[in-house]
Amino acid sequence: MSSIDEIRDARVKKLELLRKRGVNPYPADSKRELSLQEAAEDFSKLEAGKQTKWIGGRIMSIRGQGAIVFLTLNDGTGTFQGLLKKDILGDEKFNFFNEVADIGDFVELEGSFFTTKRGEKTLEAKNWRMLSKSLRPLPEKWHGLTDVEERFRKRYLEILTNSETKDLFIKKNKFWSTMRDFLVKKGFLELEMPILESTPGGAEARPFITHHNALNYEFFLRISLELPLKKMLVAGYEKVFEIGRIFRNEGISSTHLQDYTQMEFYWAYANFDQLMQFTQEMYQEIILKTFGTLEITAWNMKCDWRGTWERKNYPDLFKEWTGINLEAAGDKDFKKYLDEHKVKYEDFIERGRLIDLVFKRERRVRSEQAEKNGEKQNPFFLINQPIELEPLAKKVEGNPDLVQRMQVMAYYLELGKGFGELNDPIDQRERFDIQMKLREKGDEEAQMLDEDYLEAMEYGMPPAAGFGLSERLFSVLANKSVREAQIFPLLRPKKE
Repeated sequence: MSSIDEIRDARVKKLELLRKRGVNPYPADSKRELSLQEAAEDFSKLEAGKQTKWIGGRIMSIRGQGAIVFLTLNDGTGTFQGLLKKDILGDEKFNFFNEVADIGDFVELEGSFFTTKRGEKTLEAKNWRMLSKSLRPLPEKWHGLTDVEERFRKRYLEILTNSETKDLFIKKNKFWSTMRDFLVKKGFLELEMPILESTPGGAEARPFITHHNALNYEFFLRISLELPLKKMLVAGYEKVFEIGRIFRNEGISSTHLQDYTQMEFYWAYANFDQLMQFTQEMYQEIILKTFGTLEITAWNMKCDWRGTWERKNYPDLFKEWTGINLEAAGDKDFKKYLDEHKVKYEDFIERGRLIDLVFKRERRVRSEQAEKNGEKQNPFFLINQPIELEPLAKKVEGNPDLVQRMQVMAYYLELGKGFGELNDPIDQRERFDIQMKLREKGDEEAQMLDEDYLEAMEYGMPPAAGFGLSERLFSVLANKSVREAQIFPLLRPKKE
């Protein structure tokens, strides 16, 4: 078997032969008159009318010998068969094709349409033209590659040769476009908020830092879309959203990445109950239009997204899973639990982070068991979290220890999160102060005090509900890791 370098050298010689014969191997124009999809759809009319047309695409296969060659073209819209015959093309054009053409080249054919004896739709060429000479061979058995990182680095080849991967990203486009259409249809205004921020906020995450040369200042890449969008409620917009990239400088897992797409919307005058009803309707429309069904099996777990989703109280579920009564438990109880289950934690963390670690440990273990057993777990809203977990949500009326936060839970994962938004600037400042004290103790993911946001709130922010989801939702529904569901996930530079 020839090496890649040997194959490339042979193709470079063919490239030189093209130029020597006065043929530009990379012309700026194309004579193509029909896409291959159009050729297939209009075939009966084209064949009956004996019309002569130009089609083009990448050569995916070449077969035949002697005075006849069949080839398969792919132009991104579909595939189509071409036929080259020496007695039709003439010796010179036919032989020249055999001399210079390879699988992977882009060519165009001019000819008429007919059906072969095997019933295959075909164009019989009377002329051909090189559009782009390829210098490297396409992978023959892409499914057999075991180097996952190589697949991610050369995703264009996987998409080209693997219809399942190509369909995945068509579905992902449908996922986001359906979401955008749904929100616009409901009266939401799409706005673009800045990616570079002087104070990152809206989430508990470690940010990326970058230097702005012109301003000579260190800025942060945003970790959330939340705070600038909520300023738009102060500005007088009623319903706003953004679908955009965010960046979090934290770990990689099957459900976590450092740069990914997120949607957040904020809805003035809406309450917590309206938020959950609206979110359920939005999810059901997006899932149905993207996947064609509301019954989705992923990670070996069945989930039926139809109907009205159950609402579960966080303290109750926490006690069910861990045996710990949140109202009565202290930091020592949470640390004892983490120590017993060999979960590492920093000495400085306090109640909120401890509760979160305990809950995530239980969720992860239950997820592994459910996946192993092929369980069914329908979506539900997890509501009424302890105030220590969420500095941006309103307190539950009648219980100031809990907040109006809801998480969409399915497959034992959080697949979206929303709040009854806190709009009391005094309360917000107090909660930011608590977060800053956590940062001083060493918690790099605690939220920063944002004076600009507090000032905006002091001008008056209407009561509102807000919600966010990331591309994690799509990847889970597609039964892929979040890395697999990105075209080019971030990788270390390849060593030479």
